[in-house]
Amino acid sequence: QVQLVESGGGLVQPGGSLRLSCAASRSIFEFDSMAWHRQTPGQQQRELVAHQTSDNVTTYSDSVKDRFTISRDNTKNILYLQMSKLMAEDTAVYYCKAKSVEGLAYWGQGTQVTVSS
Repeated sequence: QVQLVESGGGLVQPGGSLRLSCAASRSIFEFDSMAWHRQTPGQQQRELVAHQTSDNVTTYSDSVKDRFTISRDNTKNILYLQMSKLMAEDTAVYYCKAKSVEGLAYWGQGTQVTVSS
C-alpha cells in the first residue's frame, strides 16, 4: 500500500510563499506521474500541476503557472510544490496524487493552506 503524506501548509500573508512537501512510502521514480491538486469548500478538486515521470513533462494550470513550481527529490522520495505570490484565492486544501503505471491513483490526506492578512 502506497502512502503519501503532505506537509508544509499553514497561514501566509498575501504575496508570501510556502513550500509543500509530499513524502511517499516508496520510490517516486516508480510512479507514472505525480501531481498536486487543491480543493476549496463547495468546489471540485482541481489539478494544479502534474509531472510525467517517463518523459519528464510538467503541465501547469493557468491559475498557478509562473507562481508555483513542482520539483522532486528522487533520493528522498519527496515531491515539492513551491508556491509564491500567494493570493487569497489560493486558500484551499492541497493534495498530492501519485499514479502508478497500472493506473492506480494514490492520494495524501491533504494540507491546509490559508492566505490571509
